[in-house]
Amino acid sequence: MMMLWMLLLTLAPPVDDAAIPAAAPINIVIVLADDLGYGDPGCYNDQSKIPTPHIDRLAAEGLRFTDAHTPSSVCSPTRYGLLTGRYAWRTPLKSSVLWPWSLPLIEKERLTLPSMLQQHGYHTACIGKWHLGWDWPIDANGHVSDEFDGVSIAAQKRVPLGKRVDFSRPIASGPISRGFDYYFGDDVPNFPPRCFIENDHTVGIPSVDKPKGMFGHVGPTLPGWDLSVVLPTLAQKAAAYIEQRAKHPDQPFFLYVPLTAPHTPIAPSPHFAGKSEAGIYGDFVHEVDWVLGQVLSALDRTGATDRTLVIFTSDNGSPQRNGINMSGPIGSVKDFGHDPSRPWRGMKSDAWEAGHRVPFIVRWPGKTPSGEVSSEPIILTDLMRTFATLVRHSLAEDSAEDSFDILTALQGKKATRPIHDHLIHHSGNGVFAIRQGEWKLILGKGSGGFTRFNPPADAPAGQLYHLGDDPAEQTNLYSENPQTVEKLTQLLKLTRSSNSSYRLHTPARQ
Repeated sequence: MMMLWMLLLTLAPPVDDAAIPAAAPINIVIVLADDLGYGDPGCYNDQSKIPTPHIDRLAAEGLRFTDAHTPSSVCSPTRYGLLTGRYAWRTPLKSSVLWPWSLPLIEKERLTLPSMLQQHGYHTACIGKWHLGWDWPIDANGHVSDEFDGVSIAAQKRVPLGKRVDFSRPIASGPISRGFDYYFGDDVPNFPPRCFIENDHTVGIPSVDKPKGMFGHVGPTLPGWDLSVVLPTLAQKAAAYIEQRAKHPDQPFFLYVPLTAPHTPIAPSPHFAGKSEAGIYGDFVHEVDWVLGQVLSALDRTGATDRTLVIFTSDNGSPQRNGINMSGPIGSVKDFGHDPSRPWRGMKSDAWEAGHRVPFIVRWPGKTPSGEVSSEPIILTDLMRTFATLVRHSLAEDSAEDSFDILTALQGKKATRPIHDHLIHHSGNGVFAIRQGEWKLILGKGSGGFTRFNPPADAPAGQLYHLGDDPAEQTNLYSENPQTVEKLTQLLKLTRSSNSSYRLHTPARQ
């Protein structure tokens, strides 16, 4: 252990003050797709059956990363990590996601990416899927937090609890209490309540039960609710926000657009039907691309493009559903000859690469090179510290604990060594994996997620792959390399036991 600790003392990346701009603050836009696979966009997969002209345009005008990862291979934990710079496995949520009526995952006093930017004069907005919990008003004067003290609520209590929600009252502890000046979205389209939410109120009163045949969990629904209008409405709201902020050119804005698609319910608008060669799922991905196009067009027509940093990415890999009945069996979209995970193994929720390796494209006019590719390993938790550097914010020790500054990487600058000494991955079932260089260790026999995999009875206790020689993770070298297994196991234990990977692995900043 002492030798490992001494090694870590040499790994601190130097602060690059030249990377910190001195010019006027720039706008920041993050478009986060939901369940979009690495192999869905054409610029990542030359065999994709889905037209993605706007994602491809962004890649042609910016920098495309090929080794970008999410902090979890499922939804809520990734969103937590992106907005806080901290792994969600450090919270009470040790696996899976938040479910209907769950309490907030982001702690009340925690610094978030938007609240940090607010301190530097930014107007902040979230338009889209929140999925990080609320404290719903119930009965006459109560809230869900009066009855539960954790983020999780027992499944058998969820449906009755939904019947007690008072939609006439403000919803507590949502996005506008976590750093956003404005929120509009459909919190989780397959969860109740089925309605739009603006700031801390529902738009209308969801007064009927979910219609039979409509995808998702039972619970309160707005009369006439149409799942196919969700994505176009979010696109319209995001474009309108950009146009509204154009009237205030002296104040920069941060726009976070966490989309609801192509996650289930797979419900593309009629206009997009048949526009891909990958069935209903492909049409929905094509609509996601269109939404990005609406955002880019709004920046263009308001003259904001040259002073706006745009990031497009996904919250985890794809479960590869074909979209039949707004869902379909996992892996079924491959019947069209389209592989959302190509070239990686697995899918959403897995510890294998396709669970957490995602598209990541940045366009920063005048800073990023156009049409180039970066192989720098990064993780979405890095955005918090990166933007802190951008606005010259000094982060306290109890914030952005698992975030590293990748500003130079976003500018396309070549480093003499990786920014990250290692990456930690976390599956939907709570299985950990660690990657250092080309070596990747998974602490379990299976996928850790959705992919059905039955290893032989005599299979080793874990999986070790050399991604340089074996990017498809087909040859398990666990038994042949005990020293590498031990080294990575100890490094993972050390990081998990520390309150901060950043302070642990960047001692020069302590």
